[in-house]
Amino acid sequence: MLSLFRWLARLPLWFLHAIGAVLGWITYWASPSYRRRFRENVHQAGISPAAARPAIAAAGRMVAETPFLWMRPPGQPIGPQLNWQGRALIEAAMQARRGIVFLTPHMGSFEVAAQAVAQEFAAAFGPVTVLYRPARQPALRAVMDQSRARPGVATAPATLAGVRQMMRALRRGEAVGLLPDQVPPEGMGVWVPFFGKPAYTMTLAARLVQQTGALPLLIWGERLTHGAGYTVRVSELDEALPEADAAASGHHQAESAAIINRAMERLIRQCPQQYLWGYNRYKQPRSAEK
Repeated sequence: MLSLFRWLARLPLWFLHAIGAVLGWITYWASPSYRRRFRENVHQAGISPAAARPAIAAAGRMVAETPFLWMRPPGQPIGPQLNWQGRALIEAAMQARRGIVFLTPHMGSFEVAAQAVAQEFAAAFGPVTVLYRPARQPALRAVMDQSRARPGVATAPATLAGVRQMMRALRRGEAVGLLPDQVPPEGMGVWVPFFGKPAYTMTLAARLVQQTGALPLLIWGERLTHGAGYTVRVSELDEALPEADAAASGHHQAESAAIINRAMERLIRQCPQQYLWGYNRYKQPRSAEK
C-alpha cells in the first residue's frame, strides 16, 4: 500500500479529484447503509437534498487527495492555490504566544487545514499538533506512520499520552488541532444535541481551552473546483466557553460541548456540499449511557 500511495501522490491534484468524484458516487450507490445514513443525516440537519448532493462526490475527493497530502515531497506547496480567510486571527494569537485550539468539522479537506497552518506559521511559532486515531489495518497504519507527520506537523494519538502531549504544546504557546464532531471513546464525552438529535460529543476540545487559556478557533479547508487548490477559512467561536472553575462540573461540560456543536453546525450550514454526511455521527459508544 505504501508504494501505491507514493505513486498516487505524484498525480496532479485535479486528476485525483476527478477520480475521487467517480469513486464517491460508486460508493454511494453500492452501499445501501451508507446511502441511508447520508440521507438521514441530511434530513436531520434540515439541509435540502439538492444542497447536499455535491457532498457525495466531495467524499470521494477527500479520499483520493489523501496520498497527495500525506506523501508529496517536502516543500511542495498545497495545490496550485492556497487562499486564506481570517489569517489575522492566527497571527494575533501566535504573536501573543497564547496557544490555539483549532476546531475542524468533517468538512472540506481537514488534512489541509493543519498542513496550511504548519506551512505558514511553524517556522516562526513551532509545529501544530493534531490529534488522530491510529488505523486498525496494519497496512494503512504503516502508511500513516511514515507519511502523516509532515514538516511542521506533530501527531498525537487519541490516548491519555496524546492528550498530555497537546497540553504541553498549548502551554508552550503552540497550536493543536482536532475534529470535535468525531465520536469519542466511551467515558470521554457527553450527550448533547447535534442538529437537534443527541450525539455523543467529546469534552476534550473545551477542556484544552479551559485548562490552558488557549484561543479556540474554527478552521476548515474548502476544496476548490477542478483541482485549483484550497481556501482555508478561520473564524472565532460565536459563544464564550464557561470558565475553567465552572467547567469542572458535568453540567458545564455539557454546556461547553453544546456550544462547540452549535459552532460546527454553523460551519456545516455554510458549505453542506462539502460535509461528510455519511459519517456515523450519532452512533453510541459501547457502555455509554444517554
